[in-house]
Amino acid sequence: MSEVGIENQNGVRIVTLNRPDRLNALTASIMAPLADACADAARDGSVGCVVVTGAGRGFCAGGDLKEGGADKAVVPASAEVGSRTEQGFTRLRGFMETARLLHEMPKPTIAMVNGPVAGAGIGIAGACDLRFASRSASFLTAFDRIGAGGDFGSSWFWTKIVGTGVARDLFLLGEKLSAEEAFAKGLYTRLFDEDALRDETLKAAHRLADGPRMGYRYMKANLNNAEDFAFEAALDAEALNMTLSTTTTAMIWREANKAKP
Repeated sequence: MSEVGIENQNGVRIVTLNRPDRLNALTASIMAPLADACADAARDGSVGCVVVTGAGRGFCAGGDLKEGGADKAVVPASAEVGSRTEQGFTRLRGFMETARLLHEMPKPTIAMVNGPVAGAGIGIAGACDLRFASRSASFLTAFDRIGAGGDFGSSWFWTKIVGTGVARDLFLLGEKLSAEEAFAKGLYTRLFDEDALRDETLKAAHRLADGPRMGYRYMKANLNNAEDFAFEAALDAEALNMTLSTTTTAMIWREANKAKP
């Protein structure tokens, strides 16, 4: 398996971070194909649900500082490539498309958190619609430990998910949480015994992949809109998306029945 594994299971796309010896810490060699894998899953019509997980005993330990993280390929400044800071920003922002795609793609996404998650990993987990975790999982923002502000949408997602008060506690104090503590705070959607995590996650993923895909598309759009829209704008969007989804569902039903002998 490469550093990003891809597995298809009847409409479910499983994307696996595969650097188990480093707790799936992120380098340029894994972040670029991860963003590509998410883009491919977003546009592939055969995919109804995307599951992101890590190989081995961890989900993602964040950026691999020992390997240079996103900055390894930054070269000396020039008129062609810009300053080192500009290069670093451009590269990191490109890698962070993973978080945008998981959050915005018109299909459900699940983070299967099979162990420790920290740093950029909490951004990837937060970008997903659902987070199913094993009891061996832990949660650590970790950015304070390296004097960093946060990336991969982590501060945005967690403020939206648990509120600004809890998010500030998580980021500023940087305390490591057990799976049970993270679940109690609402960081994890569901908590399972370690040997049940994969089966339970894939059971939910297949239920979503086999469900009303157009309905989920517009449902997710409504939920994303609710994060930022004013109430009246949200009502307008709901009315439009309700009309689009029910019209599409009715059309699909009619066409399916026409095809019956």
